[in-house]
Amino acid sequence: MIAVVFILVMLVVFLGLSLTGSGGGVDVPISAVLLLLGVFGGFFAAGIYVGAALGVLGLLAGFAFSDRPFWNFLGQTAWGPSSSFVLVAVPLFLLMGEILLRAGLSERLYRALNLWLNRMPGGLLHTNIVASGVFSAISGSSVATAATMGSVAMPFFQGRGYDPKMVMGSLAAGGALGNLIPPGITFIIYALITETSVGALYLAAVGPSILVMALFIGVILLKKNAAPPPGPVIPMREKIRGLVGLIPTIVLILIVLGTIYAGLATPTESAALGVVAAIGIAVVERRFSFRMLHASAEATARNTAMIGLILLGAYVLNYVITMLGVPQMMAGLVSALPLPPWAIMALIIGFYLALGTFMEGFSMIITTIPVIFPVVTALGYDPIWFGVVVTMLVEIALISPPDGTVLYVLQGLRKDGGAIGDVFAGVLPFVAVYILAIVLMMIVPDIALWLPRAVGP
Repeated sequence: MIAVVFILVMLVVFLGLSLTGSGGGVDVPISAVLLLLGVFGGFFAAGIYVGAALGVLGLLAGFAFSDRPFWNFLGQTAWGPSSSFVLVAVPLFLLMGEILLRAGLSERLYRALNLWLNRMPGGLLHTNIVASGVFSAISGSSVATAATMGSVAMPFFQGRGYDPKMVMGSLAAGGALGNLIPPGITFIIYALITETSVGALYLAAVGPSILVMALFIGVILLKKNAAPPPGPVIPMREKIRGLVGLIPTIVLILIVLGTIYAGLATPTESAALGVVAAIGIAVVERRFSFRMLHASAEATARNTAMIGLILLGAYVLNYVITMLGVPQMMAGLVSALPLPPWAIMALIIGFYLALGTFMEGFSMIITTIPVIFPVVTALGYDPIWFGVVVTMLVEIALISPPDGTVLYVLQGLRKDGGAIGDVFAGVLPFVAVYILAIVLMMIVPDIALWLPRAVGP
């Protein structure tokens, strides 16, 4: 009820402003921007589902400010992106991750890497980061990576004297790599909205992914007192034998990413190849059954439906605000500010960091990119570089207290009854160095752009 009253008040106020025209000092596009921000805040406070909120918000803005019959085009607006061949990669990557989770590949990966990393100061904490990074290369989802590696890793820490804050923080940080390391799903959505190359985005993400993982490992090394002394020396023969557990993962990475980078397959085609390979691995591991496949497909359908509804609602909103000229108006206003481009970009990054503390990352990118992207290109920044930066900002949103989705996923996996404050406190150093990585990206853009330039079109 409060949300409905709020929306009606906003409509009355801004309809009145829009009717005053230039004489009232407020033109229609600015009113539209304020209306969208105000009503979206009301929807968020009322807890309305994101997909429905975005769609209704677009309709309200259209009826309030547009003099065109925009509703005649809503069917085509929704059908266009939903039938995109690129978007088919999203459910395929989700299905591949679900199959691998049920095939037990993640546990073998974690054990194999722990044999090589247990002597480092911090031991299992480093395994959390590296194993999550490797699993991200076949997952494409931060939430899936955090849930999978969290369920595998937590039993290893019982009774070993590790600080719970660092355990949960390192698992959250590792989970955050899920969207940044190719084949991240966020890159596919960004490419679909901005019409940029998914392959180029994947190439550009390689350097930043290595940088972020190195910074995470650095945090663990600095906080080595949070872990017991290094584990016993493991014979080289046992370490090499443990590498057998990495073979299925390496095969999948070569199939999924190798075919994309080699130009042999599109991201959608490589995702389909990955699903077939995942089923083959499950058969070899003797974990395959039709019940397992049904459970994987059911989980995939549930997640895909959620993402699809958000996309449809967002595209309705994006169509209306583009028709009203909001992105062009915002780009013009920002370009005219008496500030250098780097200062405006810093403000945009600060906006995303603030937004990520209370808004889910996936919804954040779909809602804001249509407005922010023209501003960024008007400032002269490379769209591929910005795609990597905004994906990193989405990842920070996923691990930022108090609303980070990954944090609550990990808290739900805990068996020790610890408070969620442990997760919040443990992840903060990793959030700080993640922000540092973005600052380094602004100073040295070639961290992201050197590989796409080297590979070429």
